[in-house]
Amino acid sequence: MNISIITVGKLKEKYLKQGIDEYLKRLSAYAKVDVIEVPDEKAPEILSENEMVQVKAKEGSRILSKIHPDAHVIALAIEGKMKTSEELAERIDHLATYGKSKIVFVIGGSLGLSEEVIKRADESLSFSKMTFPHQLMRLILVEQVYRAFRIIKGEPYHK
Repeated sequence: MNISIITVGKLKEKYLKQGIDEYLKRLSAYAKVDVIEVPDEKAPEILSENEMVQVKAKEGSRILSKIHPDAHVIALAIEGKMKTSEELAERIDHLATYGKSKIVFVIGGSLGLSEEVIKRADESLSFSKMTFPHQLMRLILVEQVYRAFRIIKGEPYHK
């Protein structure tokens, strides 16, 4: 299985990089996982509604250019469907069983995802009704994908 995580912006925090690298190393036993960073759009701190749409659209086109046409896309969004770890594992296993060997998770920038990216997504996933920094979401996502593979393989993992 090939899993890509497309994310907006560079990760600068060393402690997050270390955590992500650890889970990517663990995940290598189960799947090929790539993290693809696309540049974030430079914008002032305070934006009008129109400017926010424009920023998300520019970031969105960068994201869409990295998605393979036959990939199953899961957008991370607050308005997405919440799942338990077991349900995420079941979903990944189901996709693999039915020939979807390319899964792409998409994490937007600080303003979220563009409408175009949401439309391209096959499903939306929410980790919480709370807002998390998009850099931290990378770590949470790779941990949950690792946990999903442990569940799929019937291997122990702390609860």
